[in-house]
Amino acid sequence: MGAQAGDTVKIHYTGILDDGSQFDSSQGREPLEFTLGSGQVIPGFDAGVTGMEVGESKTVRIPAAEAYGEKRDDMMLEVNREQIPAEIDVELGMGLALQGPDGRPTSVTVADISEDTVTLDANHQLAGEALTFELELVEIV
Repeated sequence: MGAQAGDTVKIHYTGILDDGSQFDSSQGREPLEFTLGSGQVIPGFDAGVTGMEVGESKTVRIPAAEAYGEKRDDMMLEVNREQIPAEIDVELGMGLALQGPDGRPTSVTVADISEDTVTLDANHQLAGEALTFELELVEIV
């Protein structure tokens, strides 16, 4: 029958980008535990695990739309340099945390720097990327 929605599962995984680089892995640590269909993982990961049998391994490729979505222009924010505290030496690619409208911290990456402005990217760092996962179902709890 395999793993179904509502089952709590333990999965070992390795995540790989299209360029062959590894971006995450559970190898060397405890397997990832989550409940299928609960929204705890990206939709394509959930779908890839559904139906797997304990001990089964497989590779799934998840298009960006079923992973972290496409990069969105509305997630880019241009701010005046003076809005960034003087003690922060801003560099391209640097990660920063902003307070979101709901008061919770939001992670952003410095995408561009000009003399007067800094462009911040609030897209997830894997937005726009297709992801390949090597999966192994360790246990259905």
